[in-house]
Amino acid sequence: MRGHMTTAAKSVSRAAMPGFLLLILLLVPGALEFAQQAPAPARPVEISSDGRVTFHFRDPNAKQVSLVLEGGKQPLPMQRDDEGVWSVTTDPLAPDYYRYAFLADGVTLLDQFDPLLKPDLFTRWNMVHVPGPASLPWEMNDVPHGVVHHHFFHSRVIGDDRDFYVYTPPGYDPRGKESYPVLYLLHGFGGDASNWTSVGHANVILDNLIAQGKARPMIVVMPLGYGVPLIPDPYRPSFDVKDANFNGFRDSLFGEVMPQVEKTYRVSKDRDSRAIAGLSMGGAESLFTGLNALDRFAWIGAFSSGVEGNFDSTLPLIDAKANSELRLLWIACGEDDPLFSGNQNLRAWLQAKGVRFTWVETPGAHTWMVWRHNLAAFAPLLFRQK
Repeated sequence: MRGHMTTAAKSVSRAAMPGFLLLILLLVPGALEFAQQAPAPARPVEISSDGRVTFHFRDPNAKQVSLVLEGGKQPLPMQRDDEGVWSVTTDPLAPDYYRYAFLADGVTLLDQFDPLLKPDLFTRWNMVHVPGPASLPWEMNDVPHGVVHHHFFHSRVIGDDRDFYVYTPPGYDPRGKESYPVLYLLHGFGGDASNWTSVGHANVILDNLIAQGKARPMIVVMPLGYGVPLIPDPYRPSFDVKDANFNGFRDSLFGEVMPQVEKTYRVSKDRDSRAIAGLSMGGAESLFTGLNALDRFAWIGAFSSGVEGNFDSTLPLIDAKANSELRLLWIACGEDDPLFSGNQNLRAWLQAKGVRFTWVETPGAHTWMVWRHNLAAFAPLLFRQK
């Protein structure tokens, strides 16, 4: 009878079980037999001192499994052991955060035993952190830390409920008298308002830069970057509604997000104390929003921006006269980024218009490994005196 404890159950060490698990095994019919038959989890990700990473994936029935790793040109084939665990060890990886997934018989699957995930509106990825020296700007160090705040509101402009995040630097006192400059930092297509902290580690980067005296203490606002109430569709890119998307984002930023930030936080309201920057779609939005509103922003940055089309039409106010108002126009892109040619076209257009800007060409593709470096290089340039 299943109501009686089996011989196998008697052999289980009760001391090794949490109380709630022991209770389930004793009271739920068949629970112990199921627990004993369930396969043990694969071993966790292993990181060696030289940066080699070993990944494991349990699937005894799979015919072929490979690892899809950010920065890799091709999936890495994995080898199966007698227990059905597939494994592969990488070459040494540079210290950073890498996204990964498993490809099992053509199906992309997550590592269910790794809690570190990359949030995305299209798909989920696991993340692995290859730790590096304290000098890397995204490594957590023993320095004063700022605070990340999460806000929610209903957008009458866009017609949905949305959120934004705000980073306040170490030492920020909401009852104090000091005002801070503010950076509006935008995510890319497929991302959400949390991306710059959950994946980009912007708060950690700012903590380190401020502690080292490399960046001024500043407030960073990270809004949701979509100007239309649509869930992004990877098969119908945002460019299908580009004008509505960019216009709606700008109108909500100016009419809803910025007023809330300036009411809630001690931010300076003059243009010399405001910056806007972003990656990919957010980079294009930063250029479109910032360069068409130089009365609001003096500092503008674009990382791997998704620029395209007729710049004379999208940036009608920009010519050499903008140089007297721009404190910084900073444009960066990775050499292997599919958006590199579009950014080169923007560079040529700005040069033809006589507009001064900083062009940064880096190794890398369309990845967070590039954008974390971009933010670490861009932030120290902001809000400096002439």
